[in-house]
Amino acid sequence: MQVAKDSLTAELDSIYKQGLTNGFGVAIVNEKKTLYSNGFGWADKANKIAYTENTIQHIASISKTLIGVALMKAHELGKLNLDDPIDKYIAFKVLNPNYPNKKITIQHLATHTSTIVDTKHYMDNAWIITPNQDLSKVYKNYPYQRLNPSATAIQMEDFLKEVLTTKGKYYDKENGFLKHKPGDKFEYSNIGATLTALIIEKATGIPFNKFTKKHILQPLKMNSAGWSLNEVDATKHSKLYYDLDIPLPFYTAITYPDGMLIASCNDMAKYLTELIKGYTGNGTLLNKKNYKTLFTEYLSEEHFNKRNERNPYNDEYNTGIFMGFSAKGYIGHTGGDAGVVSFMFFDKETNTGRYLIRNTNSDDEKGPKQFYDIWKKLGEYTSKLNR
Repeated sequence: MQVAKDSLTAELDSIYKQGLTNGFGVAIVNEKKTLYSNGFGWADKANKIAYTENTIQHIASISKTLIGVALMKAHELGKLNLDDPIDKYIAFKVLNPNYPNKKITIQHLATHTSTIVDTKHYMDNAWIITPNQDLSKVYKNYPYQRLNPSATAIQMEDFLKEVLTTKGKYYDKENGFLKHKPGDKFEYSNIGATLTALIIEKATGIPFNKFTKKHILQPLKMNSAGWSLNEVDATKHSKLYYDLDIPLPFYTAITYPDGMLIASCNDMAKYLTELIKGYTGNGTLLNKKNYKTLFTEYLSEEHFNKRNERNPYNDEYNTGIFMGFSAKGYIGHTGGDAGVVSFMFFDKETNTGRYLIRNTNSDDEKGPKQFYDIWKKLGEYTSKLNR
């Protein structure tokens, strides 16, 4: 076992030395434990602080899987039902203007079939740069969303009102909703995910960050994890990088549940092990019935305009409750934000899983290839370590 670990470390270090990223972290798990966890490169290049398995950074959209687990825990506690209309829990009206008489349900939100679309207003205003930082080298344009120095922090509920209600300053009747009935078509929605987190807050009477800490992070002993810099040890936080030389400012999001969980590879390994346990009927966070619902594949061909069956890690081929399913039998989620690229999947046939996160954008042609080379190398060694 140690020979395989040492060999994997050497091969990953060789990939790192290609020089396309400042730092990355990895983990391999099965349904019982972490088989391998490590970090490579720099968490802070200028100050020569190494990226380790205990380095923390936000994990991007993999965070949405915690919304799914939290939603099913709220259901387990008797606080809500998936087929409830969302207006049962929120004090403002959210309707698709093309189908004003069709109710949007919690299940629509959780399966990305609410028809709510992320617009330019979301992308320009949801991310907030942490105050008192040097913004002289801030780049505004990113492949996923934008860091807008003029965006201001407001409460999550207030932001959702501005985006989703007809009198909101960010409301976009033409582009903010699909021209389909709620439930008919898949449309990945960060705003829909954040609205789900608000509903969990309203149904349980507990802020989302505190609810997930109580019911997910603490039970799994994910001790370094949290939803903001003031909930974690910021000295362990990796810098994020626009490219190899330019660090980005620290940032968060008004819509933090959709992508801002901060965690280490060690903590994410614990979480991934629990998901595998839940899938096999041995989970500890939810009962068997609610885990079964979490991992139910809800959609069919008619929900998609086009499906990618060739990419084994396309998490939008089908969906459970904020849980992605690929056509090749992998379950999990991908993530991408400014300076963050992340993968978390498990194989439902072998009950093994992998986690990979990097702290540098991979916008050129070589960056994504290197990311997949690391991912494939983790796959090659999974069977060697799972003995």
